[in-house]
Amino acid sequence: MTTIVAARHGETTWNRKQRLQGWAPAPLTDLGREQARQLGAALTENYDIDRVLSSDLYRTEETVELLLDHFDAPVTFESAWRERDIGVYQGLQFDEMSERFPEHDLEETGSEAAHRRAESGESLVDVHDRVIEQWETTLAECESSETILIVTHGGPIRLLLGNLKDIDIVESIMEQSQGYCSINEFEFDHETGAVRIVSENDTRHC
Repeated sequence: MTTIVAARHGETTWNRKQRLQGWAPAPLTDLGREQARQLGAALTENYDIDRVLSSDLYRTEETVELLLDHFDAPVTFESAWRERDIGVYQGLQFDEMSERFPEHDLEETGSEAAHRRAESGESLVDVHDRVIEQWETTLAECESSETILIVTHGGPIRLLLGNLKDIDIVESIMEQSQGYCSINEFEFDHETGAVRIVSENDTRHC
């Protein structure tokens, strides 16, 4: 049985300002750094991490750096675990985005918005496909006795959970939450190929 833990990064300056980040190099806030330290302590207490896979965006790299103060494990940074590239809309306020560009609002247009690409960016379907492809690659390459930590973003984690629950992209994003430095635990049975969700959006340590 392989244990895989997926964790979101800590709060960033753009999170606090309610700005759409996409791939922007927004740093963690003081609170975000404390959340990462608390996550590191919780992971050390509950898991023996063998290796870390992480998004290569600045906020996840900064989170990983703080986690490694608590345990020692090799890290691989992978672009497949990035948050959605929102192209020209990067930096807009959440409310401004929904008001000015309702065609990209899941609540307004549902599946159409999930398939729509921002100019020079990605659609949610694009993000879903690259995240699930990377997840399946991770399962195919993992060892049966190891524990893997994935440090990523709220969007990829919600899309992954939705895929495992067999719910669509709109519901995955709209009906699920991921707090800062949340813990999501999965068990992968190599014999059956089944993945079990052990816990999701656990933020009791923060």
